[in-house]
Amino acid sequence: MTPSPIPSPTSSPDPAGTADWPFDTVLVANRGEIACRVIRSIRALGLRSVAVYSDADAGARHVLEADVAVRIGAAAPSESYLSIPAVVDACRRTGAGAVHPGYGFLSENAAFADALQEAGIVFIGPSVHSLDVMGDKIRSKNHVARSGVPVVPGIAEPGLTDEDLVRAASGVGFPLLIKPSAGGGGKGMHVVDRAEDLRGVLTTARRVAARAFGDDTLFLERLITRPRHIEVQVLADAHGTVIHLGERECSLQRRHQKVIEEAPSPLLDPATRRRIGEAACNAARSVDYTGAGTVEFLVSDAAPDEFFFMEMNTRLQVEHPVTELVTGVDLVQWQIRVAAGERLPLTQDDVVLTGHAVEARVYAENPEAGFLPSTGTILALAEPAGDGIRVDSSLLPGGTVSSSYDPMLAKVIAWGTDRAQALDRLDAALAGTVVLGVDTNLEYLRLLIGDDDVRAGRLDTTLIERKLPALAFRHVTAQDLALAAVLLVEASTAGPAGPGTRSGSAWSRGDGFRLGPARPRTVPLEYDGGTATVSLLRDGAGWTATVDDTTIAVTLSGTVEPGVPGVPGATLDGLRSQAPYAVDGDTVWLGDAGWSTRIRRPGRRELVDAARSRILREEGAADPLVRSPMPGTVVSVAVVDGATVEAGDVLVAVEAMKMEHQLTAGLSGVVRLSLKPGDLVKAQQIVATIEAATTSNPDTTSSTTEGNAA
Repeated sequence: MTPSPIPSPTSSPDPAGTADWPFDTVLVANRGEIACRVIRSIRALGLRSVAVYSDADAGARHVLEADVAVRIGAAAPSESYLSIPAVVDACRRTGAGAVHPGYGFLSENAAFADALQEAGIVFIGPSVHSLDVMGDKIRSKNHVARSGVPVVPGIAEPGLTDEDLVRAASGVGFPLLIKPSAGGGGKGMHVVDRAEDLRGVLTTARRVAARAFGDDTLFLERLITRPRHIEVQVLADAHGTVIHLGERECSLQRRHQKVIEEAPSPLLDPATRRRIGEAACNAARSVDYTGAGTVEFLVSDAAPDEFFFMEMNTRLQVEHPVTELVTGVDLVQWQIRVAAGERLPLTQDDVVLTGHAVEARVYAENPEAGFLPSTGTILALAEPAGDGIRVDSSLLPGGTVSSSYDPMLAKVIAWGTDRAQALDRLDAALAGTVVLGVDTNLEYLRLLIGDDDVRAGRLDTTLIERKLPALAFRHVTAQDLALAAVLLVEASTAGPAGPGTRSGSAWSRGDGFRLGPARPRTVPLEYDGGTATVSLLRDGAGWTATVDDTTIAVTLSGTVEPGVPGVPGATLDGLRSQAPYAVDGDTVWLGDAGWSTRIRRPGRRELVDAARSRILREEGAADPLVRSPMPGTVVSVAVVDGATVEAGDVLVAVEAMKMEHQLTAGLSGVVRLSLKPGDLVKAQQIVATIEAATTSNPDTTSSTTEGNAA
């Protein structure tokens, strides 16, 4: 097969028909962008697609794109996407003869594959045996080692207690890595630098692993400093053919979660590529693997010819598009074809890597606030297109980003004839992406791929932590505040006259009309943790805005309609601005080449409460209120009501969007709380109050807190 330089994600590598297949309907047991992507390939094969959805996803894009959609339960994953009986029942109700699991959820669940087999439904994935062996990191590590695949030094045995791990730690050496035997995606992995910290971290790691995977088994590995994370894509049929489709560099990670991936790796030479590819194929052969899978390795940056097996992901990977773009192989179609019994038409020599591809994951999160996940409604959306650009997305204007699921929104992928062109195209594509209504990491992604070390291919899994403090994020300017104030005022006066008033009457106008000389109107604003007051004065067809000591002339072309996103076509001090915006009630969202922010006008009650708070509290004093930064579920409470705590002590842990956030005391004193594990909390809900030792009547009106991601 000759790969296409820019293959379509729905192009079929084999035109053979599907009439003789054991199924004609495929159910996608997933949601979001991966469900949409799988549905495209199902449609390209001429098969019927079935989507499943929870109550939170009733209007989601994957539901609209499938031929048939079935509700399977409530928003909580355990009651919908993780419910094996619900998915199997959906197959029976729709006549689905096969299930594609996507990634995450039930994709590597051996019990799910077994239940499908018992129901006579084809699982588009490997055998139960492969899932059993490779789904347990301890078992898989020991298994592949017997097949000659190099592994990271450490201790990996079933049933190790905390005491066992503490005793073995000195032999492994510090720093070391605690890893859960089940699961993946970096969930539950913790770095421990000192022996005295090990016991406490083991407690946290077990709790996270048990909650995420239903299995708290842990093991230890030596931490390889300055490592590079390189994975190999394998593809195998049920007739003995096992090949690899090259490697992907996945070293740009934050907290063990991949952020940017590329293919091929800029580190490996052809000889190492052959060796690591053959090791991946040997790992797959050792469990008679079928379908698409990924074997992950750690490679030392100082010794790129050495590599160590980490794990095998027995499913499609988030970053699979970069492999598709450099090989011309539609991996999803071949997953389906292999599950239908087809033979791979490729040999290893047929696999050719053409050009370079880079993928960036777009998340609903705020990098400057500790990557706090964001929820909300998509008010404005524009996704990039052009030469070498591919977008895998689940976004829709008006769609909701829920706290129930992972915060990944989309993937933007760029292909180029070489690495430099791919990075340039990706940067331009990210700059042209607009997602307003939730915080995103778009600007952060652009800063990363513009870094000198990233451009030069000098990568490792600790690069982001080292670089993050120095990244030059754009902040709100006086011009942004002036534009936001004008947009809010224009939106508030854009509606029709109220009931019982005459159109055009001065009494029904909300533009500040008054007899006598014009008087500026003041617009208080909150942004990025700061506040400002903008003074606005009508000036012909425009406005004169004053922010602190800066005066800015603002003119809008056209009418601003509340709730309708658009481009204001504003002129700021004579310079034309085409920045996207969206007005939602008392909040304005502004965008600028990947950067975005929300600027809010607080209500009168909030302003009074804030002023009262400043009067009652000493300047610079810490906030006595601890609020949840977003909606979620309480997973642990570290203190009891009435306990004495110190500033910085962890009080409550809240889980939201697959992340655990530890909420801490802002000052020392007596804590007051009434929460318990399992309780649901809303965004900005007060979860605890600290009564300072020197304050008998603590202020209860302030509105910020610290929330540190675990």
